[in-house]
Amino acid sequence: MKPESEKGTAVYALTRRGAQLASSLVRGLAGQGGAVLFLPSRLKSDFGGEAEYFDSSAQALADNFHKFAAHVVVGATGLVVRHLAPLIKSKKEDPAVVVLPQDGRFAVSLLSGHLGGANRLAEEMARLTGGQAVISTATDVEGLPALEMLAREHQLEIEDFSRLPAVSRRLVEGEKVPVYDPDGYLKPHLAPWAEHFEFLENAPEPDSGPHIRVSFRLNAATDSEEALVLRPPALALGLGCHVGIERAELDEFVRLCLEQASLSLKSVALLSTVEIRAEEPALLELSRAMNRPLIIHSRAELSQIETPNPSAKVLERIGVPSVCEAAAMLAARTDRLEIKKQKNSRATLAVALIKP
Repeated sequence: MKPESEKGTAVYALTRRGAQLASSLVRGLAGQGGAVLFLPSRLKSDFGGEAEYFDSSAQALADNFHKFAAHVVVGATGLVVRHLAPLIKSKKEDPAVVVLPQDGRFAVSLLSGHLGGANRLAEEMARLTGGQAVISTATDVEGLPALEMLAREHQLEIEDFSRLPAVSRRLVEGEKVPVYDPDGYLKPHLAPWAEHFEFLENAPEPDSGPHIRVSFRLNAATDSEEALVLRPPALALGLGCHVGIERAELDEFVRLCLEQASLSLKSVALLSTVEIRAEEPALLELSRAMNRPLIIHSRAELSQIETPNPSAKVLERIGVPSVCEAAAMLAARTDRLEIKKQKNSRATLAVALIKP
């Protein structure tokens, strides 16, 4: 996940002529989240309050790097590369960077072309300047899908980004990429490029080379070192708890239950509970920590759901025969559970499967 950043784009220029172009780009971005202009201090008399000013372009870029979603630099590409070198971490974290010469003839997608959006930003800059977007990512050049973008667009979480290059390389070199997707979370979205993929009925052998596996289940035998494992948003967690439970206890309970059932925590799509626990701090904190929504159900809604393990005690205390099982089934819109009610002394959990 990328670091929290300001909305909009930081636009820099290093020369007076470049500043004129940068200023026009900021105006062009006004309706797209906005942009902030950064210029050398020596140009302050020319641009006044229109810009923020810096004494060192390298320091300005470093200070702003994770404060903005994207950066556009009107300047020399080599200089920008040297400025960026100590700042770069990974494609999951780095913001987009686009570089233009001061005449605006080209807009070069330099960093974080896919996940950061630099390719799209380069195309937008070229549109504003009348220039040419320069995009070098191999999948774009070959008209093939960027797997990390496809995954993000369809809420499929990549288990290990270090396995992505080998699969992408196999794709751009013209080999069919094996895909094991038994539940159909990814296959429909690969339809435009179906001839580039081999859709498997059975899990591939561990030594079958780079391939894609889509599953909400943990399986050491098929999660081989060459598998790009994608976790679909497949699991609805139903939770009940005592008032005042600590977040750490609830977190540990959830993780233990999923691990024992060989289900991936990364495939949790949502949490759900009953209305009288809507403001319970531990549930709200867990929802925020997992970056998953907490769905609240009324007692009237939960009372309509038939569950495997209704409880007279829960009915007496809460007013419904089931909280966790009913909440999970209702949230997933199913009548089956992957995990039936589990409990410790202060919480209950059930898990239902959300079909694609």
